[in-house]
Amino acid sequence: MFDPETLLKAMFDAARAAADPAICLPPHLPKPPKGKTVVVGAGKAAASMAQALERHWPGDAPLDGIVVTRYGHDLPCERIVVVEAAHPVPDSAGEKAAELILHKVRGLGADDLVICLVSGGGSALLALPAPGLSLADKQAVNQALLKSGANIADMNCVRKHLSAIKGGRLAAAAAPARLVSLLISDVPGDDPAVIASGPTVPDPTSFADARAVIEKYGIDLPPAVQRHLKAAKGETPKPGDAAFANTATILVATPQMALEAAANVARAAGVMPVILGDAIEGEAREVATVMAGIARQVRRHGQPSAAPCVLLSGGETTVTLRGKGRGGRNAEFLTALAVTLDGAENIYALAADTDGIDGSEDNAGALLRPDSMLRAALKGIDAKACLADNDGYGFFQAAGGLVTTGPTLTNVNDFRAILIL
Repeated sequence: MFDPETLLKAMFDAARAAADPAICLPPHLPKPPKGKTVVVGAGKAAASMAQALERHWPGDAPLDGIVVTRYGHDLPCERIVVVEAAHPVPDSAGEKAAELILHKVRGLGADDLVICLVSGGGSALLALPAPGLSLADKQAVNQALLKSGANIADMNCVRKHLSAIKGGRLAAAAAPARLVSLLISDVPGDDPAVIASGPTVPDPTSFADARAVIEKYGIDLPPAVQRHLKAAKGETPKPGDAAFANTATILVATPQMALEAAANVARAAGVMPVILGDAIEGEAREVATVMAGIARQVRRHGQPSAAPCVLLSGGETTVTLRGKGRGGRNAEFLTALAVTLDGAENIYALAADTDGIDGSEDNAGALLRPDSMLRAALKGIDAKACLADNDGYGFFQAAGGLVTTGPTLTNVNDFRAILIL
């Protein structure tokens, strides 16, 4: 008989391993060109992707470049420079790195090759404001978007239209060189135009779309940003643009691959995996309510599978901040799940971000036990009060169950597993 907590953690480990650049990236590397090869990139996995590329690149083939990753996500590379910058709110280090990346790809010829390594987090890390905007403008908008409850596609639509490098502009700068983009997806639907705000792919959105997002979420903008979006000058390159004539985009790791790896671990333990979806969005607490209902359906009626089974899902939920507590969307999801299940027996759950950081705290997520609410209550902590204050971290700090991995150097977004015995 398996231990529920050990099994949940083993599934999470398998999900993360499926997106390890050392494993998933090398099979997709292009052949060296006649000219030189320049590597650029951005994201939480940028350093690990760069290291994997270096280790599998012919030693006699020219190679250099620069990538930017989040603070604390650096890895040693010999020929590719790794810069660290701030995430999720950009800083001057990210701005400078983006400038260097654009400079690196300009002036190349048709015999040269640019390999762009893109992963989640790249949008904040490529912090190069559009002409007329400042870094402070971008920081203010980013902070407002993060608090608004906007989904990642809406957030990145706005970001692309405030940037000098995102939304296909990096590809335009690299032309006519051949451009191969290797992507680790952290977005629902795996749309390359959304991953890190699509620096190397056509942008189907417009300034009008960006203005609609701002209106939808009631976001207050700095005056310069208001003027920029209203003027709508310098639209992002669209599908069919000549800048993309010599480009290729390859997804090397996705949330679905991670869920399938976790499902294999469950099967090996005699537990039926049910993958509910790899692109689930919505308010974390609302998603928790729905999934609690599915778990109860399993217990009462054996549908969509008889117990023991595990409900697996990925994607990116959102949290509209109303309180002043600590914790990311996975802790919020699990706190809401705890409140809804109200101590239901034989139901365990784990929710965590595959990048190792749930929001801005030091945990990847948390593990929910049937007695988590009781454990917290014995320490004077009420789950409903924590949920109202967006304090999932505080709840699981009291109940026990915080899952801490440190930076995993990859990112295929959130992993959720609800185990019903």
